Amino acid sequence: MIHALDIAGMVCPNNVFLAPMAGYTNYPFRKMCTSLGAGLAFTEMVSAKGLHYGNEETKSLLYAEHEAPKAAQLFGNDPEIMREACESEALAPFDLIDINMGCPMPKITRNGEGSALLADMPLAEKVIAACVKSGKRISVKFRTGLDEAHKVTAEFARMCEGAGACMITVHGRTKDRIYAGPVDYEEIAAAKRAVDIPVVANGGIWNDKDLKKMFERTGADAFMVARAALYRPQVFCDLLGTEPPPILGLFLEELEETKRIYGEHFACVFLRKMAAFYIKGRPRGNHYKRQLFEAQTTEQVASLAREIFAETP
Repeated sequence: MIHALDIAGMVCPNNVFLAPMAGYTNYPFRKMCTSLGAGLAFTEMVSAKGLHYGNEETKSLLYAEHEAPKAAQLFGNDPEIMREACESEALAPFDLIDINMGCPMPKITRNGEGSALLADMPLAEKVIAACVKSGKRISVKFRTGLDEAHKVTAEFARMCEGAGACMITVHGRTKDRIYAGPVDYEEIAAAKRAVDIPVVANGGIWNDKDLKKMFERTGADAFMVARAALYRPQVFCDLLGTEPPPILGLFLEELEETKRIYGEHFACVFLRKMAAFYIKGRPRGNHYKRQLFEAQTTEQVASLAREIFAETP
């Protein structure tokens, strides 16, 4: 179930991955998760058009240092602009580029991007094929369909492989379900039966029981963890059977790394948000959350963290 995974010659130390999550999977968070055992960690989704127009904020999402291997996620629906992005200097350091065809949020789908491409398979195929021409390893992350009446998982999986993708990730929910509702294991299994490239299963993995169920129901080659890592980054230790370190040390290191790279203000705001995740459901969580969001400096956030996580290891 847990093993190294070869993706077109790129070898991941294990097959439990950190999902790309907008607003969260910056370099310090990815670094923490890989240190805890994640076999591969993806950047936040990056706009191909943003790169095309030289947007500095877009470029900043691709900040990376010593990750190995490196994986970025790209979104867009213009084949040539997508290929240009794959060939750009900004994406040159990355070993794998994942195309987002699964994001269900209106600000993405109303532009015909993300999961909107599930409704235009010919265009989706052109996008993938154009990216493959860049010479980069290309994977695709998509959902099972637009809604229950329009599931396309197996067909879409075959299209991705035929267009040259070296891996697919299937989020086992339809676009209309956003992140709610049960995971459709059978649809992920259908994708696995349809292709010969590695299939990554995504959705509803919070603990080792969930992962085992996902493997038994789908036969997937790898597994992608998303929201569970926001609440408990040590979930990778849980899934891989290693001893999880205390959250305090992890948090303080993440705080310092974020400050070093992105500056004081961003680090303060971002780590207040992350601390709120880490304490959710713990004793006096709401009390500490209010205090966190009143903090104005990273020193205040760190001081609160020492108090909070001393009480809630």
